[in-house]
Amino acid sequence: TPNFSIASIIGIGVPLFIVTMASQNLPGVAILQSSGYSHQPISPIITTTGLCTMILAPFGGFTFNLAAITAAICTSDEAHHDPDKRYIAGLSAGVFNIIAGILGATVVSLFAAFPVTMVAGLAGLALLSTIAASLHNALATATYRDAALMTFLVTASGVNMFHISSAFWGVVVGIIVVILTRKGNN
Repeated sequence: TPNFSIASIIGIGVPLFIVTMASQNLPGVAILQSSGYSHQPISPIITTTGLCTMILAPFGGFTFNLAAITAAICTSDEAHHDPDKRYIAGLSAGVFNIIAGILGATVVSLFAAFPVTMVAGLAGLALLSTIAASLHNALATATYRDAALMTFLVTASGVNMFHISSAFWGVVVGIIVVILTRKGNN
């Protein structure tokens, strides 16, 4: 039977929180801003996804977040040329996710039938314009160029320490580079 455990919260909950914030919410916010949605208040969005996670986690719903990859696809020009109509892509993605959840075993079997490189290639193609625009925006400001580049390189490296993904470590390295750069300029 399930039971409450502080050790589980620290050993599982905290790393999941860090990974979700670093690999989904933080890039999701950056994607929203680079797609022209910088006027959206971030705090209520993070609060809402956090509350949904907290309420539904005991029932298996522990991954409510900005979903960086989905956000990249659904907020780009490819979703719709009019930013006010891009919500249709988000709704469509939600309906697809429900169908994929119901037909989970079939979907997994379908993707397992394809070569891994083909699936990775399709995902890369879907994100190509988003990656290019994000890199362009990140490297545009000379003050933060080194930090942005180091963040990208560490994240792209796939390094995994203490079972925490490279997205988190990329942000950590980026913050360290910003701090060191500021100290060097003073």
